Amino acid sequence: MKVLVSDQRGKLVKLNDVVAKTLMQAMRDAGLNLTAQCGGCASCGTCHVYVDDTWRAKLKPIGEIEDAMLDVVEERKESSRLSCQIELTEDLDGLTVTLAPGAAFA
Repeated sequence: MKVLVSDQRGKLVKLNDVVAKTLMQAMRDAGLNLTAQCGGCASCGTCHVYVDDTWRAKLKPIGEIEDAMLDVVEERKESSRLSCQIELTEDLDGLTVTLAPGAAFA
């Protein structure tokens, strides 16, 4: 499985042979600049990403907790998601996202 991630500086990083369960784990395993402070509990918003429009309809709908957390992150957009809540499946091979500015280590 492959995932394409644009980092906060606009650099496109290709994650190949991804085996992680969630997008957050895959990006952390690859060493991307992602705080993900709570470790995947949807309680901090520091794994915020923007999902490419092509992929948004293929994701599970946003849950109530994720939606509430996205309400408090900086620069929420219609395409905003928490990467810890995106479970990677074969249907998402080629998923393309952009790291939100607030997801980076300061």
